[in-house]
Amino acid sequence: MFGRRLLIPRHHYDRLGILFRALHVHEYISLELMKTNGIKTPECKVASTPEEAENIFLNHLNKPGTKKLKDVVIKAQVLSGGRKAGRFQNGFRGGIHMVTKPGKARQYAEQMLGQKLVTQQAPQGLLCNRVLLMERMYLRREMYLSIVMDPKSQGPVIMACPQGGTSIEQVAKDTPELLLTESIDIRKGLLPEEQCERMARHLGYETGTEGFQQAVAVMQNLYSIFIRCDTTQIEVNPLAETPEGDIVVCDAKVTFDDNAAYRQSSIFERRDTSQEDPREAEAAEHGLNYVGLEGNIGCMVNGAGLAMATLDTIKLKGGNPANFLDVGGGASETQILKAFEILSGDPSVKAILVNIFGGIMRCDVIATGIIQTAQELGIQKPIIIRLQGTNVNEARTLIEGCGFKMILANDIEDAATKAVGIAEIAVQAEKIKVGVKFDGLDL
Repeated sequence: MFGRRLLIPRHHYDRLGILFRALHVHEYISLELMKTNGIKTPECKVASTPEEAENIFLNHLNKPGTKKLKDVVIKAQVLSGGRKAGRFQNGFRGGIHMVTKPGKARQYAEQMLGQKLVTQQAPQGLLCNRVLLMERMYLRREMYLSIVMDPKSQGPVIMACPQGGTSIEQVAKDTPELLLTESIDIRKGLLPEEQCERMARHLGYETGTEGFQQAVAVMQNLYSIFIRCDTTQIEVNPLAETPEGDIVVCDAKVTFDDNAAYRQSSIFERRDTSQEDPREAEAAEHGLNYVGLEGNIGCMVNGAGLAMATLDTIKLKGGNPANFLDVGGGASETQILKAFEILSGDPSVKAILVNIFGGIMRCDVIATGIIQTAQELGIQKPIIIRLQGTNVNEARTLIEGCGFKMILANDIEDAATKAVGIAEIAVQAEKIKVGVKFDGLDL
């Protein structure tokens, strides 16, 4: 349908390809959540300075004065996969390292903290503000376990695989028979004697063994977190077995439904906006639904359905939208102003398409707000407007006589065609370094 930036932590596609608006939290927060809910995790502690990291290595994960120090893993806390193969913008390679002797924790933290880690998922880099120090685990085997929301079954699904610690997407592609999926009836919950036991056997545990009972308990605890904390996804990779037979969550990714922010305030207070697209964070502060995409046509629409239709139409006309931006049915003048500020301030945006249906609000009121905002900001980018609904003729008259040139469109297809054409002209002009003027708009 349409492309999307990878740096959108508050929106994600789950394992089933469905787009959710969600809060992503750091690894150390996910592990804290596991531990407080009776799930075993490695001993770990987070640091925000090199000195703190060294102190954790010497005096928390090791006993003070101990001659033979235990190895500790130090991990950059950024919201991206592929950290180990990543590269910091200062040239330091790897977001995960092994600390084996005094001074190393400080040395690694100095290279990581305050730097952006570039990964395959985040090519523009994500700022590392914290590092997690974790005891080194010697594992007998690694597994995979997750619970996600599934619109197809109208509820959660649980997925288990006896092969973990690697890309589950690749496992599903190469050996799909290893991935067992069970739909959960939200009214009955996760059934311990049926679903959990079947999943435990699929992971390789024999009925009645200690490992079998532990696996069942972990699944029940994860489902309890999933429901009670309003999560959209809990992914444990790896779910590990130690040489002693304990089942431990070594790494977990947890996302939370944005609609539950009022119920999960203690979790949402820990949101790290430094990991987000700054445009999205700014939009969220003003009650706007924004998702950054990879195109050059900025879109401002009222209503999510109309916004999706607008993006699809732009694609069908050969263009690429720069964003999804829903201002809602009752947007205030302040919200309209902020929406235009975000769009006009995006250097990738070459044209702005405004597609508004005046149902709850009259078109002439909307047009007045758009005109005042555009004039106040002095926007120089071409604005294409398609209005439909109550008092649309009055709105057109206002726009035509406002003295600030805007391009009116008859319908959504006309608007998309004009926006795509204008954006393409602007792009080609930039390539050959030629100035372009669109009816009073200098580009």
